Amino acid sequence: MGVAVRVAAMGELAVLVTPPQPEQVLMLYAGFLQTPIDGQVDVVPGAESVLIVFDGRERIRSACGMVRVRALEALARPFDLDTVVSAAIVRIDAVYDGTDLDEVACLTGLSREAVIAAHTSMDWQVSFIGFAPGFGYLSGGDKRLRVPRRSSPRTEVPSGAIGLAGEYSGIYPRASPGGWQLIGHSDTPLWGIHRDPPALLRPGMRVRFRATRAKAVTTHETRGGASRTATRTLSGESASVGTVTVIRPGTLCLVQDLGRAGRASLGVSPSGAADHGAARSANHLVGNSPGAAELEILLGGAVFRIDADATIAVTGAEVPVTINTGADRDSEGRISADQFSADRGSADRHGGKRTVPNNIAVRVPAGSTIRLGRPTHGLRSYLAVRGGIDVTPVLGSRSADLLAGLGLAPLRADDVLLIGRSYEADLPAVELSAIEGPTGSEIHASAIRFGPVELAILSGPQQDCLTPAALAELTSAEWTVSPKSNRVGIRLDGPRLVENVIPEIPSQPVVRGAIQLTPSGELVAFLADYPVTGGYPVIAVLTEASADLTAQLRPGSTARFHRVL
Repeated sequence: MGVAVRVAAMGELAVLVTPPQPEQVLMLYAGFLQTPIDGQVDVVPGAESVLIVFDGRERIRSACGMVRVRALEALARPFDLDTVVSAAIVRIDAVYDGTDLDEVACLTGLSREAVIAAHTSMDWQVSFIGFAPGFGYLSGGDKRLRVPRRSSPRTEVPSGAIGLAGEYSGIYPRASPGGWQLIGHSDTPLWGIHRDPPALLRPGMRVRFRATRAKAVTTHETRGGASRTATRTLSGESASVGTVTVIRPGTLCLVQDLGRAGRASLGVSPSGAADHGAARSANHLVGNSPGAAELEILLGGAVFRIDADATIAVTGAEVPVTINTGADRDSEGRISADQFSADRGSADRHGGKRTVPNNIAVRVPAGSTIRLGRPTHGLRSYLAVRGGIDVTPVLGSRSADLLAGLGLAPLRADDVLLIGRSYEADLPAVELSAIEGPTGSEIHASAIRFGPVELAILSGPQQDCLTPAALAELTSAEWTVSPKSNRVGIRLDGPRLVENVIPEIPSQPVVRGAIQLTPSGELVAFLADYPVTGGYPVIAVLTEASADLTAQLRPGSTARFHRVL
């Protein structure tokens, strides 16, 4: 077995495998799906590599050796892709009316008719899914159709648009920005959350386009005969113990849990809470399971009303929390959000208010209003209620994924959320009347009060694109969080680590905490809503704890990296 397979850890939870030839990626994908390793939760193919994701960080060091052995076995004894993907071919009707069709004809030296004939004359194969849920990178078509991306990407490409870029063709599952050359469109539904699996295209499938002037349709040809469509309707628990009403959502308020594991090969990142540690802590304090849904609040300024006796906890950013049980209500019987504007400092017992600590479980009576002020340190707070927030799961999770457009949209005033009945333990909680005065959060406080924040990193699979001097500067320099940061990732401004422009690399699977080096010289550290594949070098990966900490950094914060492996 003298095959050269490159195996490298990507962070604490995943291993990246690169076979000798790009066409062997799907062989590895099939092999790891059919013969999984203990603790394996996902297999994610990219253009030239495969990511194996595990369920616990303690497995990675030992897993690297097992991954290498299993990879060599898969390459020596190829697995049947048709068995893995359960379909031999997908036929897609297409209308060739794209705005770039003439440009593609010019670039290829073909006529419009010849471009269409070339696109429809051969089977394409789904190499991997990336960019957006259900967006298949189709390879293996006519080599004459290889054209560059547009020099200036469009701000919005319509849903169903068929494009070309490099060796790939693809269909946009939903409207999104994009830089591919558009040659046509299809009405084929590529993505549906009530379908199982939700993506029409999956790695390894073959696709054949058919030119038509009629409304586009799709047929599946499966081994064994008839077409098969499976649907699944997901819903929350019918019984609840009360509700949480959003009076004021603040800057951004989302329902989050620990995310959607095991779907990255379909283009769906795990997403979930940006700060896993704070989210788990809030649920633990109120007796919920670690993955119960809760509220993630950006920069405080949010107000909620609970209509039943409840146990709550607030963790994450260091934020003042005021509970009002008083009778000052508006004409609809609600406590006015405006009455909280003067809340400062210690509890006001005469008005029925208490300023309560972070990081403790507190019992609040029915009708109480909870206000989160502006955090003194940190960025994101987590409000957990015993029983969890009960909304309809999407693909097995209640999390809002803003990049993929999954789950509930950001909450608005007057939204009403059910409180579930599911919790693990009836843990003790502090009675509101027993609270004497305010205290601050302890989670992250010592780390984020004073900069620069220390972030632990592991070696990245492309760190060799940096010289030894640049690697040293990565850990010695001070980096500043850019305002161009969100749940997808934070941008870090600092010294330019390379003199020349960093080229794109073949799209590879990535993880939360992956730090990419962009052509502009910025570092981008992926957070919860990261894309499942990326085309820039990953020079380092944050540890899980440091990825949590990074989710609490505000624009203008400074950070330093220190290498732990």
